[in-house]
Amino acid sequence: MTKLSTISKIFAVLSLMAASVWIGSYLTRLFLVYQLFEGPELILKGFINEGNVNGILFSIVPSLVVHFISFIVMIIFLILFYLTSKVSLRFNGWLFIILIAVLITLPFEIYLMLNDYKVILALNSGSFDSANIITLLRGRIKDLSSFSIVAILTYLSFFYFIVFQPLTKKIDSQE
Repeated sequence: MTKLSTISKIFAVLSLMAASVWIGSYLTRLFLVYQLFEGPELILKGFINEGNVNGILFSIVPSLVVHFISFIVMIIFLILFYLTSKVSLRFNGWLFIILIAVLITLPFEIYLMLNDYKVILALNSGSFDSANIITLLRGRIKDLSSFSIVAILTYLSFFYFIVFQPLTKKIDSQE
């Protein structure tokens, strides 16, 4: 790999930091939301009632906001890293795999983030209908149900690619 400029190294570190925060908040949000429901029918658990549902839903807001912002920051810094580093994808297969995986999962993540955005707006509006938010959260679980787990495993594999940099070709000086 060619020598990276200071600015591209900064973008790489910021992208990795945002990715770490995003993965952590993604897992936190998944665990929090899945704890609300039981069974394949996704009915609310017995301890959730009209008296505590608003507090429970409002406590989920920080994980949704951190997840939302960190993903956007990660994408922006990943793009800035690629543009400033001038790394050849032809000779760095690990970076090619990362960029392709991000591009493939991006539309699905955007779709799910639009749902999260509706939930964030509703919960921050002051007065919200808890039944509507429960419906949005249930819909998010049902839409692309196993995608979240596949996305997490894919993004966790990026750390392996970054550390070991497989599929790296040496550039011949005679070309």
